[in-house]
Amino acid sequence: MGKLNTNSNGYIIAYASGLVLIVAFLLAGVYQALKPLSDANVEIDKKSQILKSLNIRDIDDNDAIVAKFAEVVEADQIIDIKANVLKEGKEQVNDGFRVDKISENEMPLYICKVNGETKYVIPMKGKGLWGPIWGYVSVNADKKNVYGAYFNHEGETAGLGAIISEYENFQKQFAGKNLCKDGKYLSVVKYGTVKDPDVQCDGISGATKTCDGVSAMIADGLQMYSAFLNK
Repeated sequence: MGKLNTNSNGYIIAYASGLVLIVAFLLAGVYQALKPLSDANVEIDKKSQILKSLNIRDIDDNDAIVAKFAEVVEADQIIDIKANVLKEGKEQVNDGFRVDKISENEMPLYICKVNGETKYVIPMKGKGLWGPIWGYVSVNADKKNVYGAYFNHEGETAGLGAIISEYENFQKQFAGKNLCKDGKYLSVVKYGTVKDPDVQCDGISGATKTCDGVSAMIADGLQMYSAFLNK
């Protein structure tokens, strides 16, 4: 039997292919092992975002976030554009976490209790300057005013469009605003041009496109949920 030629093209290709397969199997194993932990972290992050839309922003510990979410969120539902309830439960059906999947036939809604008062949290999705943006807007029991808001992004410019994820510099101003007034939805206007503070929020200087995206997202979201809000 001839000596194996380790310098031949065939040997090199076979060796490399085998190595790639081994690494692929190892990576697949690691992915499967870590996936439950990754999924749990994603879920906790979304729960934190929903709590922030309810002005509960001082919790960093994961266990505390989970506990507070279970305390505050009394039930969640999936409704359609006509406000028909398609799915509901008190154990969190979690479809609201799938913000990118929101459609007219599958609209998540969170029913919450904060300081003894009913609040509703509406998830929203939109498009910023560089990629997806999303948010959660909580409304009071009368369904007429904003209780709180949280927005985030995938790739907006740091120091400009990315400011939509900051409470003090952007999100704070939404509390107390009207959802709709004289047929006009709550909106974000160009920086320094607010004319009706009841229904307009100040934009971010130098981030007009991102703010336009937030404004369009809010209008689209409120329009989708209009049957529920007017019910």
